[in-house]
Amino acid sequence: MSPHPAVPAMDTASPAHLNQFLTGIEAAATVAFALSGLLEAARKRLDAVGVCMVAGLAAFGGGTLRDILLDRRPFFWVEHALWLWALLLLCAVAMLFMRARHFAPTARAMLWPDAAGLGLFTASGTQIALHGGAPAIVAVLMGVVTAVFGGVLRDIVCNEIPSAFRDHQPYALCAFAGGWVLVAAHACGTADWIGLVAAAAAAAALRMLALMTGLTLPRWLPDDDDRR
Repeated sequence: MSPHPAVPAMDTASPAHLNQFLTGIEAAATVAFALSGLLEAARKRLDAVGVCMVAGLAAFGGGTLRDILLDRRPFFWVEHALWLWALLLLCAVAMLFMRARHFAPTARAMLWPDAAGLGLFTASGTQIALHGGAPAIVAVLMGVVTAVFGGVLRDIVCNEIPSAFRDHQPYALCAFAGGWVLVAAHACGTADWIGLVAAAAAAAALRMLALMTGLTLPRWLPDDDDRR
């Protein structure tokens, strides 16, 4: 009796399933950053056009710069044009809710959706760059760009020094660390979806930990004689 032929191992994460999972992560990150943009626009008492613009820059700015740098076409928000309608609907509903409930957004409230978006965009940006064949350090930096640049644009349009640069608490550094978690997962042969979840969780958790503990980075403190 001949031995049974070996049965090949099943691929637990086909390219189609991975793309769907990655799209879900980008969608969740887009919503998280859109909420942070909404809260900032509400704090600045902008009109409807301003609210939509600030929310859109926060949600799509980082991914757009990533796609430009990686020469990816179409841009991710063009490929998923339904997300634009979802953003407009979210802005309209949020403005009606805040006016009806007299909701007063605070700077503190904006930090939590921003931290969630930071982690999710870190994972998706790094994964997209790795999938495109970028070296590890380039992929990690693409994750940082994806996660940070939307918030930078949001703050600039709202006439603020970007919080990523002025609050002295780890922000881009959290994205940088999260990106390396994904690179390490790839190097260890871990399933792609597990690496994505681990990277997103690591970056978001590090940012939340910094917010809860008040951890700050070293500041540049020049001597008074150097300010002449």
